[in-house]
Amino acid sequence: MYRMIYRSRSVEPLNWEIVRSITSVSERNNAAAGLTGILLASRSHFMQAIEGNFEDVNAVFRRICRDERHSDLSIVGFSIIDARLFGGWGMRGIGAFDFNKQIEQAMKEKYGEEEGGIHFPLEEWQALAMINDIKMMRELPEWKK
Repeated sequence: MYRMIYRSRSVEPLNWEIVRSITSVSERNNAAAGLTGILLASRSHFMQAIEGNFEDVNAVFRRICRDERHSDLSIVGFSIIDARLFGGWGMRGIGAFDFNKQIEQAMKEKYGEEEGGIHFPLEEWQALAMINDIKMMRELPEWKK
């Protein structure tokens, strides 16, 4: 099993409707392919982790690369894993911007700021640490399946 993490720049300012539209389609597609994952969105960037077998992770990443809603894709990590971190989540979406000030401020303080939003790390261990930090927050009102 594999986990891929990438980050990219959104071509337009992000809001919850954009995140929700991406995650609802991704959840259906990922369930059919046996993939799990999480999508984080700041005001201007995405960071996504996708888990599953090599062929399916690779196929979904090729689709993601052609998606015109973002640019400047960077692979943060691509690793063989023993177990899923996101089992049961076809695709979770977390938006850390205007309406979720608690997550946004905490992550800015710890990981830095980029274009007015959270700076998503460029190293795999930092990306996983950020995802874990967000998962550990007690109140996630915008945490959606």
